[in-house]
Amino acid sequence: MFEIITVCTGNICRSPLAEQLLRSRLADLPGTVTSAGTYGLDSVGMPAEAQKLAIQYGVGPEMAAAHRSTPLTAAALGSPDLILALAREHRRSIVELAPARLRSAFTLREFARLAADTADADILVAADAHDDPSSRLRAGVAAVAARRGMTAPPANPEEDDVVDPYRRSWATYERSGQQLVPAIDQVVRVVRLSVAGA
Repeated sequence: MFEIITVCTGNICRSPLAEQLLRSRLADLPGTVTSAGTYGLDSVGMPAEAQKLAIQYGVGPEMAAAHRSTPLTAAALGSPDLILALAREHRRSIVELAPARLRSAFTLREFARLAADTADADILVAADAHDDPSSRLRAGVAAVAARRGMTAPPANPEEDDVVDPYRRSWATYERSGQQLVPAIDQVVRVVRLSVAGA
């Protein structure tokens, strides 16, 4: 079984949306997707706007309604094969909590940018050296991580972040979704190539 965790501040808007999209789109593969927040909220649901956004992007209403926030701990970072932060500040928190996970931790949009610059064949070759889903995904992630320093960084570092819509306008929620969803598409591509070979 492979593991992915998504991380934002409160674990009530961005990271649950990322988690739910990945869970929905990778449901046929042998893995788990979870999420957590750096701020320490415990058992708080998604705001109505975040649920609406999730449903708009194809998440089942029951899944969106069932979410409860979880505080991020060092233990939660020990086993995931891929750690996706929704902004650079969250990645910093992840690396401070679990320095050994540096190479497995990305912002979601950074991972998507690097993945878009990684050929399918490079991911497949890396993954095919392994048998179990976890090792295969770790190898695929390593192939993407190898593009660090080779792929041009964004002109503005904020382009690696997904905007936080919490307590902001519906337009901000929509902008957050527009930043997040194309990046999720790249994650799904890498996971499918790595784990399923297709």
